[in-house]
Amino acid sequence: MSRTSLLIIALVAVLGLAAGGAMVWRLSGPGEAGGAQGQAKVGGPFQLVNQDGQAVDESILKGRWSVVFFGFTYCPDICPSTLQAVAVAQEELGARARDLQVVFISVDPERDTPEQLKTYLSLDAFPDNVVGLTGTPEQVAAAAKAYYVYYRKSGEGPNYTVDHSTAAYLMDPDGQFNRVLAYGLPPQEMARLIRTAMQGG
Repeated sequence: MSRTSLLIIALVAVLGLAAGGAMVWRLSGPGEAGGAQGQAKVGGPFQLVNQDGQAVDESILKGRWSVVFFGFTYCPDICPSTLQAVAVAQEELGARARDLQVVFISVDPERDTPEQLKTYLSLDAFPDNVVGLTGTPEQVAAAAKAYYVYYRKSGEGPNYTVDHSTAAYLMDPDGQFNRVLAYGLPPQEMARLIRTAMQGG
């Protein structure tokens, strides 16, 4: 490979990292790194169904703090590790965990039926009482757009995967965006950020 080609690849990589950083900054705001209170208009109306097949909308975010995460049940790494981290963060929160719900929205409506979501989210390592949501491709696309979530089917056949955004979103009891919870955040730090938000920080 020529030196010019290597330079072009390096430049593309740098630009990609810069764009990703700008997106996180735009959502998080310029305050505390790793999950500062945001100013962006993240979230909005959606029409989906939960793991019990019941129709739900954005009103499920009212009355409690919510960690909203987009993923899919066939995800090999990011999704299970994020859900496990949230479960540990819930334990760290102690009694305050009663005021927190976890909402998992599938970006793979083709395979993630309500029954599939229910089976997947019942794993012991995941948070208790996770709300799993899915819907038609159009409904999922609308929800993802409201949360600035990227996703794209990758591969063909039954074993395809889905590339998708990795951040989770902390929403307040009014259903309004509070801050980004970045992928890979240690559970203890996640719990600290959630606790700070609950205390008005």
